Amino acid sequence: MNCFGSPPGEDVTPPRSRRSANNMAANSATPPSDRRFLIIFDFDETIVNESSDDVVVQAAPGQNLPAWLKDTYRPGHYNEYMQRVLAYMAEKGVPESAIRSVIEKIPASPGMLALFQFLRHRPPQDFEVVLVSDANTFFIESWLRRVGARQLFVKIFTNPATFDKDGRLVLRPFHSHSCLRCPENMCKQVILRDYVMRRTQERGRPFQRVFYVGDGANDFCPSLILGPRDTAFARRDYPMHRLITEIHEARPGEFKAVTVPWASGDDVVERLRKHAEEKL
Repeated sequence: MNCFGSPPGEDVTPPRSRRSANNMAANSATPPSDRRFLIIFDFDETIVNESSDDVVVQAAPGQNLPAWLKDTYRPGHYNEYMQRVLAYMAEKGVPESAIRSVIEKIPASPGMLALFQFLRHRPPQDFEVVLVSDANTFFIESWLRRVGARQLFVKIFTNPATFDKDGRLVLRPFHSHSCLRCPENMCKQVILRDYVMRRTQERGRPFQRVFYVGDGANDFCPSLILGPRDTAFARRDYPMHRLITEIHEARPGEFKAVTVPWASGDDVVERLRKHAEEKL
């Protein structure tokens, strides 16, 4: 199933969100053009070992949500649901500091901080590091700054979220698209496709390899456009891994990228080190 979004080469962020998107995308500066590889990370249950949307409920009264609120969730409309959750928490007087505190305490996935250290200490021409997540700016920025990893990422694509004058964390969708596979507020395939095309134009050449590190069903969609020189790092036994396994079994040869299941960031480091030492 193909995903259709904005025309190739255009910013995937709609006009109403570009100001917020600039704030979240590494100060909107164009990354250096000499990087050999592009590596993309998901956030929830990839960089961090839990879902930040689930964890934020720990800041709610009684660390729980009322049944009437939970019952408003509709599949494919999670962003809308989280808007209601955050509005409810604001109505109950939950302060910014409480939300930040529970988010900052989310544990990193096994080996993920070691993977960040590996990337940080590679020669500067090796990796361009990007984050694509259906979480939000406040959660991601808070967590990355707490662990000292914010500067590793040249771009962050996620749903805009800022506190208004009344202390409410206002969440908005990242963009609109026509992909039937993905939630209505974000198709990561559209984001990845347009980013790679734009960066290829800016650089005057493609990346030697693209690496995608994820876990969920919405990480499977962007992995479908990876080529045979690229690698899909799918968290072992999570939805992305299961979907890739299913497509390999049902339609051999259709999924082009090399698949590397991971249980720890160490598994990713091992493969990245091998490619970084290649002479191409």
